[in-house]
Amino acid sequence: MPVFDTLAEKAANFYVSIFNNSKIVNINRYGEAGPGPKDSVMTAVFQLDGQEFIALNGGPVFKFTEAISLIVNCKTQEEVDTYWAKLLAGGEEGRCGWLKHKFGLSWQIIPTLLGEMLSDPDPQKAKRVMEAMLQMKRIDIAQLKRAYDHD
Repeated sequence: MPVFDTLAEKAANFYVSIFNNSKIVNINRYGEAGPGPKDSVMTAVFQLDGQEFIALNGGPVFKFTEAISLIVNCKTQEEVDTYWAKLLAGGEEGRCGWLKHKFGLSWQIIPTLLGEMLSDPDPQKAKRVMEAMLQMKRIDIAQLKRAYDHD
């Protein structure tokens, strides 16, 4: 469950705008007992491509770190490019397919082919793919394939 300061609902709406088969399920608000201001958003329950998530407004005490990230597995370069661009808008690029979106949460935009190449029984192929990936920000499938196929 991602814990935001006060932007859980905005983040949930942002995510739902990016992923197909997604929706806001419920917005829960604080009551008289708090701890947040009465009627402010406590949690946003949402689905991304059918998978349910909850975003919590926990206040400024909780900060995102790279210790938690959400992964988007992509079959094509078009998917990698689309999710990368949409989630990166207003955020910052990281290395090896990682980014932080404008709300500070880390995401990994990863082609499924990467895992297959990295687990190849030929250690030289896997090594070349790893070395290629370590040079990238947004993952480029064509570059990975060239590294994998290079003899």
